[in-house]
Amino acid sequence: QAELGLNEHHQNEVVNYMRFARFKRGLCLKTVDSCIQDLKDSRLVEETFTVDEVIDMLDGLQSVVHSEVESELINTTYTNVLLLRQLFSQAEKWYLKLQTDVSELENRELLEQVAEFEKSEFTSSKKKPSADLIKPKLAPLNEGGSELLNKTVACLQEENEKLKIRLKTIETQATAALDEKSKLEKSLKDLQMIQGDQKTNTCQDITELENKVAALKCQFEKTLNDSTANQKFLEENLVTTKHDLLKVQDQLSTAEKELEKKFQQTAAYRNMKEILTKKNEQIKELRKKLSK
Repeated sequence: QAELGLNEHHQNEVVNYMRFARFKRGLCLKTVDSCIQDLKDSRLVEETFTVDEVIDMLDGLQSVVHSEVESELINTTYTNVLLLRQLFSQAEKWYLKLQTDVSELENRELLEQVAEFEKSEFTSSKKKPSADLIKPKLAPLNEGGSELLNKTVACLQEENEKLKIRLKTIETQATAALDEKSKLEKSLKDLQMIQGDQKTNTCQDITELENKVAALKCQFEKTLNDSTANQKFLEENLVTTKHDLLKVQDQLSTAEKELEKKFQQTAAYRNMKEILTKKNEQIKELRKKLSK
């Protein structure tokens, strides 16, 4: 028995298709025979025919046979396409890509091998159709497809495990980052509270210093006003005693200089001046701290 180099299942599928093809071929031949027989029964009723009559009969027969054969060839092409579609659909389910070599369809040696296979399969003995021929299955159950699928599943599982590990690492890093963020926010709030307290205390110190400076300024102005009042009083007295003052002008000038000198040397004046100097220095230092 001739073999096609296929496993038993696929070879049975080939036999099933060849049985279908033989059946269709037999119908086509019967149709051609029927056309010829119809010509014989309908036109060949006389003993002699002219050349024109023979040509006309042959032309009619040619037209009928041509139409029948063309229709059968077209139908055969379409059925072959449907067969390929079934095979390719099964292959795509297993993520396989099948290829065909059209040039091999005209390989004389392979065609003779197929003819010998058909001859040995259908004429050697009356074989009973196997279970695969009775119930053909369109599922690629060969070892190559299963092995490819197993490899693909293994690769996907390995990639999935890597992604799970990476996701767990990212989640851990994200949790640590959130904890760090919470700590930083808490530290920032504490720092802001401390800065707010310091600012409040500084404002209070400045207010107190400003109040003290204002009080000292009022005291200084009062003292200055008192001095001015005294000076006016003396000027009024000097008007009335102008003649006396002319006599003692030198003495009065000397007395006024001494009075001014004594006033500058008084303890109240020196204390007030020192206090103002200290407060000015404190104000400068506080302003520097605030600017920082």
